[in-house]
Amino acid sequence: MINDKAILVGVDGSRASYKATWWAANYAKHAGLTLQIVCAYSLPSYAAVSFDATYTAFGDDKAAHNDAQEILSKAKAIADQQGVEAVTLIVTGDPSSVFVELSRNYNLIVIGNRGKGGLAERLLGTTSSSLPAYAYCPIVVVPYTDDDGNLMHLNNTITRVAVGADESMWGMKALEIAAGFADGWGAELDVISAVPHVQGADGDEDVTAAYLEDLDHRVQPLQKKYPSLVVSKKVVPGNAVAALTKASRDHDVVVVGSRGRGGFTGLILGSTSQGLVQHAVSPVYVVPRKYVEAEESRPIEKSADDIEGVTEVSVPTADSRQAEAIDASIDPLHGEH
Repeated sequence: MINDKAILVGVDGSRASYKATWWAANYAKHAGLTLQIVCAYSLPSYAAVSFDATYTAFGDDKAAHNDAQEILSKAKAIADQQGVEAVTLIVTGDPSSVFVELSRNYNLIVIGNRGKGGLAERLLGTTSSSLPAYAYCPIVVVPYTDDDGNLMHLNNTITRVAVGADESMWGMKALEIAAGFADGWGAELDVISAVPHVQGADGDEDVTAAYLEDLDHRVQPLQKKYPSLVVSKKVVPGNAVAALTKASRDHDVVVVGSRGRGGFTGLILGSTSQGLVQHAVSPVYVVPRKYVEAEESRPIEKSADDIEGVTEVSVPTADSRQAEAIDASIDPLHGEH
């Protein structure tokens, strides 16, 4: 059955994945949800593609399993620092395939993005293996650094949420999710609609006014549903990727829908030089096409125990000093949250 009370976060031993664990644990604590941490590896080449370290024993399942346990123990310590009791899982098999299967069972999966290598590259690097393209639940992609390699700070209280809005069913669902997410945090919601440079009969002002009127119509039901939610609406000219990347600089989360093809495709499935998930400096909350299409009746419902290669393991929590050292290394404002 669908585990709608749990958040799943993927770790691979990279600092980026530990940062994703921090965000997921912080959100789980706020929302009253449980946290499940999964470490995935595949043989015989796990050392090359799955973990963020160098190993000498290729094809050694026992060594890989032990390494995964060590990674999970560190991630569990990060969750413990947030006051969250985490369940730890080990996945054997191709991470992208297993994560897609797992996405049928959760309402949210969180992964870190460090650009190249490791789990993030396996799940985000190409269209064919892109988790946001094929997932059955929303995905939050947490940035590790900006384009210049500077570590990004994550606030433990979300105060501003941006959402890219269009008229598609995916854009409408993203707007709905963003409103509920922002209301849950008591945050402000900025609804952004990107308008191509098209001249109207009486100029650009009429085109902008028409987009704003449409935006008002789409937002009105949500303002009735969440009467205390502060909403601002903005129509910006030009490229949606650029508009939402800019919004990521002064918002705690950016929410966007993914059609899979067309529309916001460039945000999620385009080249890494163009994609929002590669350039945003705040977490990107992706609402995938399959999630929207399968919302009323999920195609397959399995528990994690029913998915081949997934094993729940009990791991010791890493030493608190070790967790503090990791925390200090993943956030430049450690201790100032």
